[in-house]
Amino acid sequence: MVSDHVTTAGWVLVAAVVTLVHLVAMRWCMPTPGAKLRVSVAPFVGLVFLVPTAVLRGYSLPHTLYLYSCVLLMFVIMLVPVRKRVMADIVEQRQKPWEKVPFNTVSLYWVTFSATGCIIAMIYLWPVLA
Repeated sequence: MVSDHVTTAGWVLVAAVVTLVHLVAMRWCMPTPGAKLRVSVAPFVGLVFLVPTAVLRGYSLPHTLYLYSCVLLMFVIMLVPVRKRVMADIVEQRQKPWEKVPFNTVSLYWVTFSATGCIIAMIYLWPVLA
């Protein structure tokens, strides 16, 4: 069982490392200073809302950190491979704020399928931690 092998302190370390990976990768993916700031603050805002919600639902700290880590990694998996296309879309939208820039088809499919795969993996592994 994964939870027998990873202590709570281990999950804190995993969450810290995943947060750093997320910050570096997501800042690298964003073309504007405002977007870089938003992705830099997002993990910490997520923790502020996730921890109280998890406590209210009775989840343990390891499960909470597992969810937190999985969600952050999911965003990295969804955006890093299509970084250039996403950046181009963001820049184009900023240049044409009066016009809705359509999503790049490859990016849209990648984000959809990778998010679905990540969610399935998260659900599959959840009972292993129980």
